[in-house]
Amino acid sequence: MSTSRRTFLTKVSTGLAAPLILGADNKSGSKKPVMGEGDHKYEVTHDWGELPADIAYGNTHGVCEDAHGHIYIHHTVNATSEKSDSMVVFDHKGKFVKSWGKDFKGGAHGLRIHNEGKQQFLYLCDTKRGLMVKTTLDGEEVLTIGYPKESEPYAKEKIKYSPTNLAIAPNGDIYIGDGYGSSYINQYDSSGKYIRTFGGKGKETGQLDCPHGITVDYRLKEPNIIVADRTNKRLQRFTLDGKPIDVMDDFPAPCYFGFNKKNGDMVIPDLNAQVMILNKENKVVAHLGDDSASEYRKTRTMSRDHFTPGKFVCPHGACFDHAGNIFVVEWVEVGRVSKLTKVS
Repeated sequence: MSTSRRTFLTKVSTGLAAPLILGADNKSGSKKPVMGEGDHKYEVTHDWGELPADIAYGNTHGVCEDAHGHIYIHHTVNATSEKSDSMVVFDHKGKFVKSWGKDFKGGAHGLRIHNEGKQQFLYLCDTKRGLMVKTTLDGEEVLTIGYPKESEPYAKEKIKYSPTNLAIAPNGDIYIGDGYGSSYINQYDSSGKYIRTFGGKGKETGQLDCPHGITVDYRLKEPNIIVADRTNKRLQRFTLDGKPIDVMDDFPAPCYFGFNKKNGDMVIPDLNAQVMILNKENKVVAHLGDDSASEYRKTRTMSRDHFTPGKFVCPHGACFDHAGNIFVVEWVEVGRVSKLTKVS
């Protein structure tokens, strides 16, 4: 069932030198920019976190927060970087804690954190090596899932596979979106045993074209899967066994999802220079940092002094922290991490 955004959603307008310093004002020396309004008003700190001088960001693709308030940034690593660590970890104040992940250089993409008993694990997608890897918070490998040779579409012929992100169901099942490959979603149990494949390239309901981001929506009594069907410019919902539910149209280039556990809001970074917030009824309640009218595709390859304070270039990943603040990371060649601190 396809639903236009007008009926399903309510849209409300609204250098690489030295370490990057936490909390600096913008380049003109003025106060930090503020975006949004009402209950969705935020003060923006661009280039958040004290990045060590020997690490230079590549494209910053993923961000999440652990139970201790530490922020994890997954990036592709810049060619100028002395160290090849793709995962950089900060405390909640932006102080550097640790880094690791040399094997993900050039392919670092999807990032998700998941509670399993009293322990938390990271799940990472590597678009270059074609892998989904589960690790401890220190980067120790626990589980790796590679090419889905058990899946019929992939078994028939060696079709392209390049996973972009993943989701985890209440029972531990893992859903891997082949966003840069053949646009299928492959489902496994928690041990990595293959279950099923659904999706596949196309425009019809149930088909996908670049399932770039994927999440399990726990806000409803019956959890469902939401897919950022990016090239089709829409979101799609599926049951946990891969059956299509409905389509939400008119999203320019959705990339990922993050949830505010306090109020049920969902943040969607959109590659077309904007960040959207949807409430628990999936109605758009805020557009943040919208610069979609600019030449953001050119800007993303430039140095930071070309970025406009209070505007996004190419948002790629986002998450809420425990206090309701938002972290946004962007698909820009020099990387950028922005903290949106909620204004009460």
